[in-house]
Amino acid sequence: MLQGETRTGLRGAALDLAYHGDPVVHAASITLRPGQVTALVGPNGSGKSTLLRALARLHKPVAGDVLFEAGQSALALSARDFARRVTLLAQSRPVPAGVSVHDVVGYGRHPYRGRWRADDPDGPRAIAWAMEVTGVTAMADRAVDELSGGERQRVWLATCLAQDTGVLLLDEPTTFLDLRYQVEILDLTRDLADEHGVAVGVVLHDLDQAAAVADSVVLLRDGRVVGSGTPRDVFTEAALTDTYGIPVSVLVDPETGHLSTRPVGRHHSRSRTESESV
Repeated sequence: MLQGETRTGLRGAALDLAYHGDPVVHAASITLRPGQVTALVGPNGSGKSTLLRALARLHKPVAGDVLFEAGQSALALSARDFARRVTLLAQSRPVPAGVSVHDVVGYGRHPYRGRWRADDPDGPRAIAWAMEVTGVTAMADRAVDELSGGERQRVWLATCLAQDTGVLLLDEPTTFLDLRYQVEILDLTRDLADEHGVAVGVVLHDLDQAAAVADSVVLLRDGRVVGSGTPRDVFTEAALTDTYGIPVSVLVDPETGHLSTRPVGRHHSRSRTESESV
């Protein structure tokens, strides 16, 4: 988060979004609050990533507004100021050939550097911190194009964190990661909200991950918000079954309160029958 600044959030108000004139998101409203994680979930094609890009000002709304909020005020920001305060980790990025991990992470400092100068006194600290928390410090001198998909994903996240923003947007950040790094990325996401006051918006396909990491979830279907609130409020069997078009059971651990979901396929009874016969 930017040093010494008021905690900041981001709000999308009644957003209509389209591609080439074809509507894809309809009157969607979402608020990312400082110190909280908001997960966008829903089937493929429901508009999650498009809505996230609109929040990053990379997709111009047909109607509605994206408002940057500091305290009780809504701020009108230039493109450079907005870039200093909001960053997006997209699903895919071009892989630069022969560029070191350290230099790629340094790209995140671009909004702080003037057109004709490279002065960025806080840059080395931000870059070092971003590499440390994402576990890529040891590969600082390696070329990014020589890394595995999971290693690259952590480098891209480090690049976003080096930007030192108050709002972080993540589009499927656990893609390509093995189980360990999925958990570590989600833990880091939670830490950024809890310890640094960052407002996090994250697109996730895994409903259990969303329930575990998010303070609030936004459930989308066919470009419309069909549920918004805490995971316990939104992730009901009726809502998930209707949204995904298959039966989905929802379980809540009575001791921990942890929520888990289970899509019920045609062969769901097979594993139960086999386990009972063992």
